[in-house]
Amino acid sequence: MFERFTDEARRVVVLAQEIARIRRAPRIGPEHLLLGLLRCPGTPGEELLAAAGVDTRAAERALDRTAGPAGPDADALATLGIDLDAVRRAAERSFGAGAFDRASRGRWRSGHLRFDRAAKTVLELALREAVRRGDRFIGTEHVLLGLVRPDTAASRVLDEAGMTLYRTRRALDELRGRRAG
Repeated sequence: MFERFTDEARRVVVLAQEIARIRRAPRIGPEHLLLGLLRCPGTPGEELLAAAGVDTRAAERALDRTAGPAGPDADALATLGIDLDAVRRAAERSFGAGAFDRASRGRWRSGHLRFDRAAKTVLELALREAVRRGDRFIGTEHVLLGLVRPDTAASRVLDEAGMTLYRTRRALDELRGRRAG
């Protein structure tokens, strides 16, 4: 499937993997794809996001409200009175920097992270959008169209910005018209 991706769309996927690692996620999710899109300036997907007023900081804040910066597990532990950041600091004092990560989730630092089910759905929808539009490639704009559909934290961020499937398709048509003219 990735052979049909433009270089920019491939870059979004690579960035999504890096972002997932930085955010200590066990898998690449739609939220990571959204943040990857936002870090690819000048691409159609990023231009559509910018036109809707979606920027990296606003998206990160909205996503952190949904899952928390350290993820849903940190929230669950906090309800039991366990501060994951405090545990991490204590482990690093005793065993050195990055000890917690090496011991529990070495995949955060190296290796390939897999896509979660929702991210796979986003990529499948991106392919369908490309086919629907008669495009022979999958670009950042198609990834964005895939993101607005399933019910995920990323799609809720886009919905809050008024980015419905219909509006995003229409905005893409207008963008392509301006670029062609």
